Amino acid sequence: MGFLSLLQTKPVVLLDGAMGTELDKKGLMGIGRANLDSPDAVLEIHQAYSQSGCDALTTNTLTMNRIYIETHNVDVSVEEVNRAGVQLADRATGCSQYVLGNMSATGQLLQPYGTYTETQFCEAFREQAGILADAGVDGFLIETMFDLREAIIALHACKEVSSLPAIVSIAFQTEDKGGRTMMGDTAEQCARQLTEAGADVVGANCGDLDPSRTAIVVGLFKNATDLPILAQPNAGRPRLVGDKTVFDMAPGPFAEGIAECIRAGARIVGGCCGTSPAHIRAVAEMIQAMRPQE
Repeated sequence: MGFLSLLQTKPVVLLDGAMGTELDKKGLMGIGRANLDSPDAVLEIHQAYSQSGCDALTTNTLTMNRIYIETHNVDVSVEEVNRAGVQLADRATGCSQYVLGNMSATGQLLQPYGTYTETQFCEAFREQAGILADAGVDGFLIETMFDLREAIIALHACKEVSSLPAIVSIAFQTEDKGGRTMMGDTAEQCARQLTEAGADVVGANCGDLDPSRTAIVVGLFKNATDLPILAQPNAGRPRLVGDKTVFDMAPGPFAEGIAECIRAGARIVGGCCGTSPAHIRAVAEMIQAMRPQE
């Protein structure tokens, strides 16, 4: 049974939560390279999510494409860091859980705003997607994309190398005026263009929205596509405390916000920055309580 078949048997599919902020709690920086430098810490976080009631784990490979690695001096092998990410997630999964290969932005801008071409972006995404697919993921989660153009390039790259399902999730800065990304794309534009480009699931994560505001974006998506919709908000809106970004929404209120996303039309939910296994457990309990009692 493939990952998307879960949508035929479950009213709501639950993904895991944040990896980066969980690693930060352990004093570990350089999120992706932790697969190689601190694999036990990554495995421990995966295992905690696996036991929290989620249906799928996401690999610790966010932004581990060649362009990001080389421009941010991460100093790891694209092949090694992505394969290690899949292996660690695989080790933590239960018998009925899936693994999604996590991909995200290059950290650079396309021409004319930057120096990179669409071909360069596509080559970087194609390389990462090919490694993740070969390592055995059950699908791709392309997330925290601020630029719709870049998101579509990443989607096409995944579809070129594999028939695995691809989820594409956009980061929104505001829910006002039809929802807006950093690049000015609206929620409707994102939903329609990603649907036309061949996405299997579309949605929203991260950005500057809390769960309730994310629910508004989910509703905008619902009006623009028939595809399943993903919602993975942060644990509240980000706040700057000193030089540190803080997400301080507790598990209970977070789960209540996810319930709003579900009522707005989300079929796949999870957590982004600041969420923990406790947040995902609270969501799992909320979903269970929503189901009709037999």
